[in-house]
Amino acid sequence: MEIILKKEVANLGHADDIVNVKNGYAVNYLIPQGYAIMATPSAKKILAENIRQRAHKEAKLRSDAEALAAKLADMTVKVSAKVSENGKIYGSVTTIQIADALVAAGVEVDKKDITILADSVKEIGVYEASVKCYKDIKGTFKFEVVAE
Repeated sequence: MEIILKKEVANLGHADDIVNVKNGYAVNYLIPQGYAIMATPSAKKILAENIRQRAHKEAKLRSDAEALAAKLADMTVKVSAKVSENGKIYGSVTTIQIADALVAAGVEVDKKDITILADSVKEIGVYEASVKCYKDIKGTFKFEVVAE
């Protein structure tokens, strides 16, 4: 029986793949669980149209992510923190503070997508961080930790 997978199934295929399986496996497990639908001619046409539209949207998302990565490469962001007399920071600089500084600079980035490339930021200085802009596109930028 020919089916269209709606979700990834181990040892069978990925979402939107058209695969052949035994009738009982499809009727008793894959279709009731919501993992697949029957591969009728109309379902195949809908799948082809969805894949075409998704490719167009993905191209736009990819170009936007590349533009964001290029914008971040030229950017240096200042993050202020409370500092002791000898230059040590009370606590450390987190991705939340960096995300807030990026928003102040005009770049909207989720804190979960930011990775600080140093082990820990506990002193005043210039450090690097990367932002996951899209699936495999990352932008790297510098941030400077300054005293409040």
